[in-house]
Amino acid sequence: MGKSLMFDARSRMPVAASELFAWHAREGAFERLAPPWESVEVLERSGDGIREGARLVLRTRIGPVAPRWEARHTKYIEGSLFQDEQVSGPFARWVHTHRFWPEPPSSSVLEDEVVYTPPMGVAGRAFGGGIIRRKLERMFAYRHAVTREDLRRHAAFSGQGPLTVAVTGSTGLIGGALVPFLTTGGHRVRRLVRGRPNAERGDVAWNPAKGELDVAALEGVDAVVHLAGENVAQRWTPQAKESILRSRTEGTRVLCEGLARLQKKPKVLVCLTGTGFYGNRGDELLTEVSAPGEGFLASVCLEWEAATAAAEEAGIRVVHLRTGVVLDARGGALAKMVPPFLMGGGGPVGGGQQWMSWIALEDVVGLTHFALFTPELRGPVNGVSPQAVRQGDFARTLGRVLSRPAVFPLPAAAVRALFGEMGKETLLTGAHVSPELAERHGYPFMLPELESALRFTLGRTTQGLQFTHGPAPEQP
Repeated sequence: MGKSLMFDARSRMPVAASELFAWHAREGAFERLAPPWESVEVLERSGDGIREGARLVLRTRIGPVAPRWEARHTKYIEGSLFQDEQVSGPFARWVHTHRFWPEPPSSSVLEDEVVYTPPMGVAGRAFGGGIIRRKLERMFAYRHAVTREDLRRHAAFSGQGPLTVAVTGSTGLIGGALVPFLTTGGHRVRRLVRGRPNAERGDVAWNPAKGELDVAALEGVDAVVHLAGENVAQRWTPQAKESILRSRTEGTRVLCEGLARLQKKPKVLVCLTGTGFYGNRGDELLTEVSAPGEGFLASVCLEWEAATAAAEEAGIRVVHLRTGVVLDARGGALAKMVPPFLMGGGGPVGGGQQWMSWIALEDVVGLTHFALFTPELRGPVNGVSPQAVRQGDFARTLGRVLSRPAVFPLPAAAVRALFGEMGKETLLTGAHVSPELAERHGYPFMLPELESALRFTLGRTTQGLQFTHGPAPEQP
């Protein structure tokens, strides 16, 4: 098998060890900790969470191959330790021990110890050892940063929860991050799903295209987050534009009319719309009181927000979170940009002078959570970083993070030919949007600066982590 190696990472966390352990034990912890730049698919789960005997089977991509990885939990000490071990997978040996150390009076230390043996014996250690070490450093820097920030966010509102939160669009890019964030924080999530609902999980059936919603199943819900809607990133044929508009306005109307009929209504509805509301505004600095712009997306956003009228009239606090370009390696615009940049073909789009109001996915999650618990927030709230950039600057920053040139522009004529009206409105125009209300009410952005946000989601940083490498202790 060859000699085993050990990697050890430690970080201080802002809560007691008992809460740090509880976060890891709750549903969604694995999903929160999976690095966005890695392709990880959960195939099977069995057993009780992280307790002894629990089993997890996943598929992860390593270069051109996607091996199957089966792990089994082998140790569990309530509040202080759990361990999982590879049963089958890419390593000759892999044992991961999670330890939680109290740090009086109210903080703790998270330790991840991995004992592993690279595949292919001496050759694997000689040629793959450096790659494995760097991957571990990047992965655990990300995991510890997410854990620390999640714990801080939940602690800030611990006196107001836990909540039962209904979520539409729970399988999309934002929903896939928000749902496990909420469940690891101790909140209960009720997913609104098309098709057959999972009653054991507490799903709620709805079919907005047919005007159907199981209203009775929403009784007792404290809050609602509305994320559902057809993808805008497609060629805008007349049929596609009608479908985009209807998916947002009709779905929102069906949901809000249903919420208004509840005997006990939720206190808040957070509806994610977009900065497309403002249209193409050049260098004008835009805040929540700015007028709507012109164009297809502006008209969609205007009707979309108006579709919440029934909820507002019923006394539900409604927040329209107008998100900018959401940056995350798992999907959306960034996932489409990275491959051409890695091949050396990246660069500015059009003239590169148009403003790009962006936000890291982690701050979309954080702002949504902040809006749920901040009663002063009502109506439009701009979900963007406080540091908007011009598109050419974005391209140069992404190139620097990926260590690739960013000198091959995509001309405006090519954008129009490839993407039609959609490309013209989403790529060749821009708006300089400011998160005035979020900042005024004290939302602490996790990733306000572009380069740090890109390095975080692409795994190009190891900041904030204390780690050691070395030979593993001899087995008794």
